[in-house]
Amino acid sequence: MSQRGFAKLYPHDYVMKYTFVPLVPRFVQPNHITLFRMVLTPFVVWILVLGDYRLGIPLFILAAFTDVLDGSVARIRRQITPWGIFFDPIADKLLVGSVALTVALKYFHPILVFVAIGLDLLPAMVFLSRKNPGNQMMTANVWGKAKMFMQFVALTMLLIGIFYGSDTWIVGGEFVLGASLLFAIIAAVTYSL
Repeated sequence: MSQRGFAKLYPHDYVMKYTFVPLVPRFVQPNHITLFRMVLTPFVVWILVLGDYRLGIPLFILAAFTDVLDGSVARIRRQITPWGIFFDPIADKLLVGSVALTVALKYFHPILVFVAIGLDLLPAMVFLSRKNPGNQMMTANVWGKAKMFMQFVALTMLLIGIFYGSDTWIVGGEFVLGASLLFAIIAAVTYSL
């Protein structure tokens, strides 16, 4: 499998290259960061279900940040692996989907939440349903990255709104999640349809 297409740097990678990536020890591989997000997700969800937003919000932001960090480390240090290409989006969907189902579903319109989750899963379902010759992998694109960023922002706004009792933040989060649907549709079309 050629990894040349996977190594293309995105604009945020240039910022990460001079800020956070140098802080990551060389022995820490991008796959370690992805695995950390997967392990952290159930703890984030459990803490949020318990209603401890003082701890849950920073943990959610940390878990979301690892999505940016693992990809940037992989591209900048040329440590892209088939495992990372496959499991990074799964880790993202686990984090976003579980927080959406356990918290956002109580505050956002249910149809919006389910459509967002469905559109998030659509490219992977279509990709997996096709006959996939060789080792072809589904790669991220700028639309999918924008969609994921907006979903993280929407959920963070929701959590902050709940913590501070601010309907403005909650409604703002719902609006951002709704806006992310446009990017999700474009990502779904450009990935697989």
